[in-house]
Amino acid sequence: MIGTEGQKTLRERPILIQETRADRTFGILVYVFLGCIGAIILYPAIYILSSSFSSGAAVLAGKVWLWPVDPVLTGYRGVFSDTAVWTGFANSLVYTVGGTILSVCLTIAMAYPLSRKDLRGRSLVTFMILFALLFSGGLIPLYLIVKNLGLMNTRWAIILPTAMNIFAIIVAKTFFQMTIPQDLYEAAQLDGCGDFRFLRSIVLPLSTPIIAVLVLWAAVAQWNSYLPALIYLNSQALYPLQLVLRDILVLNEMNFNTIGNLSPTELLHLQNMEELLKYSLIVISTVPMLLLYPFVQKYFVRGIFLGSVKE
Repeated sequence: MIGTEGQKTLRERPILIQETRADRTFGILVYVFLGCIGAIILYPAIYILSSSFSSGAAVLAGKVWLWPVDPVLTGYRGVFSDTAVWTGFANSLVYTVGGTILSVCLTIAMAYPLSRKDLRGRSLVTFMILFALLFSGGLIPLYLIVKNLGLMNTRWAIILPTAMNIFAIIVAKTFFQMTIPQDLYEAAQLDGCGDFRFLRSIVLPLSTPIIAVLVLWAAVAQWNSYLPALIYLNSQALYPLQLVLRDILVLNEMNFNTIGNLSPTELLHLQNMEELLKYSLIVISTVPMLLLYPFVQKYFVRGIFLGSVKE
């Protein structure tokens, strides 16, 4: 018989599983496959970044593959000297910050009550939300609503129509159901805690992962959106950065008259190097979201996982 010390030693000893040759081969193939997929996804970003720092002649000649060729900052100087880019950047910040705050507040205000089993009409409202997720009126009814509300050519036309994301509501609702037990609310109610105070003091501090997910979803959607601005806005002073980028990429419009502090030679070079300006502006428009992601990344996986598991 094995004594107590022997049983403890057996329990603490790690169990090693010998890998077979087939397991090792499969593991190597998996890493090779994932490496190829990663390279396919990463290479376009590296190419754009390298092209933005290369000379226009090298970009047009196809000499840029992985590293910058004849590194210059001409493209970034031209982009930052264009007043339309600065205006679009400021507008995108307004739309992203305002739209994200409004979207997160409305999503929580809708999702938390639906997660409470004591809410009357909860099943009906949930059915209506799911119905709206599967069936929508389309673009024309939405355009008519925005027009009849007098929101055309205003900032609200960009923020309000996309404030409610039905999929985000469903994920947040499931998160609250999985994370906030009914017993916790009953205990707080016995201590005299009302619904709004319970939401503010208990639910929100415990919901950091899902709030981070909602912030990231709303911010990325608002920052990358250009179709609502293309439809609802007529004034270039209200254009977001993505619409400015679209004009440069698709319509090849660049106001060189607003570019200053450049010599005639550099100005002529910029006029013939539209591709270089495009790559520089793509990098600039991508940086803000890349800076945001590290702050919410640690909550992202947990929030998505808990919000996607059904009861």
